[in-house]
Amino acid sequence: MASIIETKNIQKIYRMGSEEVHALESVSIKVNRGEYVAFMGPSGSGKSTLMNIIGCLDTPTSGQYILNNKDVSDMSENELAEIRNKEIGFVFQTFNLLPRASCLENVALPLIYAGYGKSERDEKAFLALKSVGLDDRVNHKPNELSGGQRQRVAIARALVNDPSIILADEPTGNLDTKTSYDIMDLFHELHQNGNTIIMVTHEDDIAHYAHRIIRLRDGLVEKDENNPNPTVAHRELAQS
Repeated sequence: MASIIETKNIQKIYRMGSEEVHALESVSIKVNRGEYVAFMGPSGSGKSTLMNIIGCLDTPTSGQYILNNKDVSDMSENELAEIRNKEIGFVFQTFNLLPRASCLENVALPLIYAGYGKSERDEKAFLALKSVGLDDRVNHKPNELSGGQRQRVAIARALVNDPSIILADEPTGNLDTKTSYDIMDLFHELHQNGNTIIMVTHEDDIAHYAHRIIRLRDGLVEKDENNPNPTVAHRELAQS
């Protein structure tokens, strides 16, 4: 199977005055198209730094990062912004929705930067909201939605540009247990539909929805293993 992500000896050093912080020491991983991967690790392990580099929000100090057959290691900020818009759908713990914009407008936002006209933006945004079960909330604003519904809007926004990968950074961190499982059911469906998903989480039960778990510690990959028994979506359990 073709790899969509490959890092080769990625190192990331942050300089704070005269001090150096080695966030990543030497990380080499491959993620194939259609995989569902979780990054886990304690605070300071490097998992968020690795997520930021994979999401083209940051660049490595040394090493190489290949995304969808493109070497993005040394791209300019403008080039990285274009890659982010075309290749990556982001889902954040804090949702990052515009409070005064409707659900439809929030989801359509990446399409503005991609150069779509308004009617096509609205159509694609509506279909993305429909795919996460929110086609009856298109004109609602974020403060009129529950936490789970806001995260669904954020997921629809991540999907709207048909990205190569979906990056989810602690996607259940601000949700109660039941809502967290509902959102993980949705990620399960997205994976079943062929999406490549990479998720950062510190919660073991959430990580076990993924089919592969990469554990980081002190800027290195401590363990990279397939999950032979990924958690089954709760909807499927309810129906069985």
